[in-house]
Amino acid sequence: MTTLTTTDDLATFCIRAAKAPYVTVDTEFLRERTYYSKLCLIQLAYPGDGETDAVLVDPLADGLDLAPLYDLFRAPDCVKVFHAARQDLEIFAIEGEVIPAPLFDTQVAAMVCGFGEQVGYETLARKVAKAQIDKSSRFTDWSRRPLSDAQKSYALADVTHLRVIYEYLAAELEKTDRTPWVEEEMDVLRDFGTYRVQPRNAWKRLKMRNPSPRYVAIARELAAFREDYAQTANIPRTRVFKDDALLEMTSLKPKDLGELNKARLLLREARKGPIADGIIAAVGAGQAVDRDDLPKVPNQKSRDQINAALADLLRVLLKAKAEDAGVASKLIATASDLDDIASGERDGSWAKGWRREVFGADALRLCEGQIALACKGHTVKIIDL
Repeated sequence: MTTLTTTDDLATFCIRAAKAPYVTVDTEFLRERTYYSKLCLIQLAYPGDGETDAVLVDPLADGLDLAPLYDLFRAPDCVKVFHAARQDLEIFAIEGEVIPAPLFDTQVAAMVCGFGEQVGYETLARKVAKAQIDKSSRFTDWSRRPLSDAQKSYALADVTHLRVIYEYLAAELEKTDRTPWVEEEMDVLRDFGTYRVQPRNAWKRLKMRNPSPRYVAIARELAAFREDYAQTANIPRTRVFKDDALLEMTSLKPKDLGELNKARLLLREARKGPIADGIIAAVGAGQAVDRDDLPKVPNQKSRDQINAALADLLRVLLKAKAEDAGVASKLIATASDLDDIASGERDGSWAKGWRREVFGADALRLCEGQIALACKGHTVKIIDL
């Protein structure tokens, strides 16, 4: 089990890997106590069965520069293969300002190839590579050195078996002409905006019970302050204050420390110092927003706006079309998408690209009364009207 701890050794490996048709990549990181992930280990492998074809890279080693790895990530003729890539890619996008390309995510590919919803790596390793993964090292502290042999074996398994999985899935996609489907899904993962949280947009994650624009304006300012503080201090946003405390502050609207301390849900650290000052300032900023500049409240559909019968028909149609195509239904359209369609929406990811071909076009025809659904045995059939 080779561990690279110098820039020269990393560069030597990456030069070789760049000449390969693909390289498999995985990371081990910690994030429980920080806003940004702390990169602790990188695993790399390219085709072959030699001892130097799969390596561990120790980013915590003194003097190690990851520039050769980032050059490999930019190599245009070598596909960079990940499983469930988003968190790994976020690390490289933030730390190295690079997103690997060309890019292939085996979890997405597996969903296109009929392995079900968000299939795990262990499942693919068992079904495709006929390998069993020892999970005992999964939740160990990857920042501690030295790493045990068990940790190293576990980490390497995440990229060695991935070679077999990638080759199998790539062949299946080629056979079914669905490679462009996966390429379409990679667009979101290749977008730097996917990984950069703008504090001014942080409020959009909140589940707000009060839709009034002034309430939303205060929540927006509080969420922006929390996100900015968490990023600057590199601590989880929940360590600043949690969502329920944020919404409590939005309702309470404290003007000073006395009013702030009436809150029930704030952590002790948030009742004094820069966090308390930031909360009071954010509430004031939200209350001071000009009426014409109040944020537009997202259109939250009530159950009355949704044609429940149509939504049920769309669920049947989606299940039937997903089974026919051998694609995980959640990858085609979500439950929220179906409710949107049933409430009159006619645009969304479900209506574009390969999703339109598989499901979207027939969903629109169903809404327009151009088709009906019939059941024969275990099969749902589409009938033109």
